[in-house]
Amino acid sequence: MSARPRVVLTDHPWPGVEVETKVLEAAGFDLVAGPEDTPTAAEVEALVGANDPLAIMTCWAQVSTRAVEMPRDLRVVGRMGVGLDNIAVPAVTARGAWVVNVPDYCVEEVSDHVVAMLLDAWRGITKFDLEVKRGRWQPATARLKRVANMTIGIIGYGRIGGATARKLARGFGCRVLVMSRRLLSEPGVDRELEKGVRVATVATIQRECDAIVLNAPLTEETRYLVNDAFLAACARKPLIVNVSRGAMIDNAALVRALNSGQISGAALDVVEGEPTPPREVVDRPDVIVTPHIAFSSDASLLELRQRISEDIVRVLRGEAPRHPCNDPRQGTGARTMR
Repeated sequence: MSARPRVVLTDHPWPGVEVETKVLEAAGFDLVAGPEDTPTAAEVEALVGANDPLAIMTCWAQVSTRAVEMPRDLRVVGRMGVGLDNIAVPAVTARGAWVVNVPDYCVEEVSDHVVAMLLDAWRGITKFDLEVKRGRWQPATARLKRVANMTIGIIGYGRIGGATARKLARGFGCRVLVMSRRLLSEPGVDRELEKGVRVATVATIQRECDAIVLNAPLTEETRYLVNDAFLAACARKPLIVNVSRGAMIDNAALVRALNSGQISGAALDVVEGEPTPPREVVDRPDVIVTPHIAFSSDASLLELRQRISEDIVRVLRGEAPRHPCNDPRQGTGARTMR
């Protein structure tokens, strides 16, 4: 076994770890990689306990408080992604270690995915592809939408929300209403951010939008944001789009709203219960589902793996991280926006 200090990679849902290994070994660290499939929290704890790493890198796997407390000298935990809900951030901070992520590696991909889902729902791409493959050529059954006539609400106006709004307003001529806690804390609700993009409250989005896109981070405040009460307040039978975290939607409430016709459908890249989400949600013909891939492209994955590895090395060399999500010197954790 090498005597060099180690970095543990809990999981890597891509074949091989050449990118990570090259960066870390060049800096004098050995990489110990877990499986491609997401391990359990207990399996992560066992991997960490067996290797005593200076750093932990994780994609989907849970890095628990116990895992964080195991290494003798933990310096940094890196999220290979954006959201931090699978890392015990307070425990990392209490140990005096950094939490880092890559907040902007997939802005184009996720915002493209939202646009693609909206187009699919309103232009019937997958629906009619399946019909034709089943031998049904029935153009008279089409009930499609003019995309330029649609009003879209975006809840969560970070990098991805902003890119999505720009693509919809500039590219398709949609009216876009956006909100975030930051936007609503500034003066001038209903102010125009750019042509076609205006700040709005959640109530206005519920009242006026043909689609509602969830782009906010998962917090205790946003958990089950889309529930019975939220959906009952929607006036235009909107399409619900989720590219954030599955637990922002109450699955049972979503099914009830679909059954009652309160909403027209859903387009979900994330579903609570993944990777085995409830069949009563994903099997419906009025629900479009992709398996948490909105972030993915050849370019985004390469960028993610390279940049998180480099930031881990930065911290292990005693330098400040490029993308800190907490401040161990102050004992505080920072929120991250998706």
